[in-house]
Amino acid sequence: MKTINDSIAIQSQIDSKETISQKDTISKPLPNQIIDYAKTLIGVPYKYGSTDINVGLDCSGFITSVYNHFNIKVPRSSVDFTNYGKKIEWNNVKPGDLILFTGTDSTIRNVGHMGIIISKNNEIEFIHSTSGKDYGVTTTPLNKYYQGRFVKVIRIL
Repeated sequence: MKTINDSIAIQSQIDSKETISQKDTISKPLPNQIIDYAKTLIGVPYKYGSTDINVGLDCSGFITSVYNHFNIKVPRSSVDFTNYGKKIEWNNVKPGDLILFTGTDSTIRNVGHMGIIISKNNEIEFIHSTSGKDYGVTTTPLNKYYQGRFVKVIRIL
């Protein structure tokens, strides 16, 4: 004959198994999922200080919007990524990593711009929201201009 304590113990075991199986199904997005979603934002205009895709995005607002889409909390400001995530050596860079740059004045070596690496074939290409000539979310090769502003690559996934 089962007692109330036996029933409570059995229900506790069931609840525990359900919690474990639910945790197992909740996982971080794959880097290609981050990239695929980021690419859907190509053409969103640049808007300083904004994380609203309907209004426009600045560079860190773009990163924030992409990661928030997957319920991943990241810093809001590009400079706050300076000591965030894991620094990745150049030979280990992968699509989905974040690439950090100085602001437009490359002599000031603080992080002021950022993007998501989308390919590493013959040359690195990244997606970002720029206030430059492309003005908005776009893809850009790691050209001499951005090489001169390069700070580091980090991984948060």
